[in-house]
Amino acid sequence: MEPVEPAAAAAEPAAAAAAGLAVGAAGPVERWRLGATGWRWVVGVGAGLVGVAGAWRALQPAMGVPLPDAGNLAEERMQDFRDALYFPVREFLAGGNPYDPAVMFAHWPVRQNFNLYQPYHLLLHMPFALPGYRVGAVAYAGVLLGLLVLLSVMAAGRARVPWVIGTVVVAALLVTSQVGKAQLYVGQVNPLLAVGAAGALLARTTHPRWAALALALAWLKPQFGLPLAILLCARGSWRVAAGGTGIAAAASAVALVPLVLRDGVVGFAQVIGRNLEHASQTTYGAVDSLTSQRVDVAAVFFRVVGWLPPGSEVVALLAVMVVSVVLVRRLDRSGDDTGAADLLTCVAVVVAVVHQPGDVIIAVPALVAAAVVWWRRRHELRWLGVAVVALLVPFAHLYFVDTVIRELGGVRASVTVDGIAVVVAWVVLVGFAWARTRERTCA
Repeated sequence: MEPVEPAAAAAEPAAAAAAGLAVGAAGPVERWRLGATGWRWVVGVGAGLVGVAGAWRALQPAMGVPLPDAGNLAEERMQDFRDALYFPVREFLAGGNPYDPAVMFAHWPVRQNFNLYQPYHLLLHMPFALPGYRVGAVAYAGVLLGLLVLLSVMAAGRARVPWVIGTVVVAALLVTSQVGKAQLYVGQVNPLLAVGAAGALLARTTHPRWAALALALAWLKPQFGLPLAILLCARGSWRVAAGGTGIAAAASAVALVPLVLRDGVVGFAQVIGRNLEHASQTTYGAVDSLTSQRVDVAAVFFRVVGWLPPGSEVVALLAVMVVSVVLVRRLDRSGDDTGAADLLTCVAVVVAVVHQPGDVIIAVPALVAAAVVWWRRRHELRWLGVAVVALLVPFAHLYFVDTVIRELGGVRASVTVDGIAVVVAWVVLVGFAWARTRERTCA
């Protein structure tokens, strides 16, 4: 055995004692330190509580909505449920034509005309118009909330993040955002369209039959279905586009036949003409309205410059679609892995033709996926991040934010800021897609 120096022997007990104190002091800290899994649960539980509170608050308008009558036509709570679902279905069941504005205004307490939804809308949503108004409103709001949760599930899957926590976080953010709350406040049909659009994009290569059925749901509003079908064709999913369009047409024919038999082909065409004429003259739908909240290129251009060139809506539609078709094809063929093709597809649908701020909800799964990719590769994909941030503007445009905007810039700025942000997002995505595909081609 080697000899031990006395000084070293004396130092050993002291060192051991110091080490023991250090371990004892670090023990409680280590016990309270959270790992990645712990933080996920903290975030998940917190988001869940926020989401439940937000969902309960979002359901209150439907629970407290008054019965419609001539004295409360200005009531905004569940107004889309009232004007675009409940009473149009009631008119259809009574043997009338809900597409005729004069008929709807004469027979029912509605403020807006029934826009050109696909006729199968009258059949699909008939269960909500059979019971009393309040029961139907609450049931419909509950279904909309469920669709928002389903959209969050699809977003978490598309972004490839932990499924449960990802769903909870996205759902909480969505139901507390302006876009999410608006769906339940006025009873919009957009959550169903968003699920349809997302399903068509997610399943178009792996489950084309399900994708076609999902596209048929997106066809509920033609301004969603038509551009989406065109872009799907451009991306090689022409069977999905044709199948979804065919399913929507066949379903609509069931409701369309009695309407045409009632008025005749010429009479029904005249009703559609009156419907379009009325919609073009409303303050919320006209392209040249300074108070419209439309986010498509033509309407945003008018509110920014105050001038509208002849045929601007057609020109904007063609320009957006041609540019977007070319670039989504190039992104797919280049094997791009950023998710920009899906996001560009969704944004192009919104800016090409008449749309409102809430319609950007169709981009939620693609937006979440692009945001995750950008965050992980933010030093490489800066412009993708700019597009993501711009698309978040409609979601963050809450009441107190709108109050500040109105005080600083007036009503015109308030109704235009969302449209500017969405159009800017499309322009940035176009530039990003062009640069991205060019780099890969050169490489």
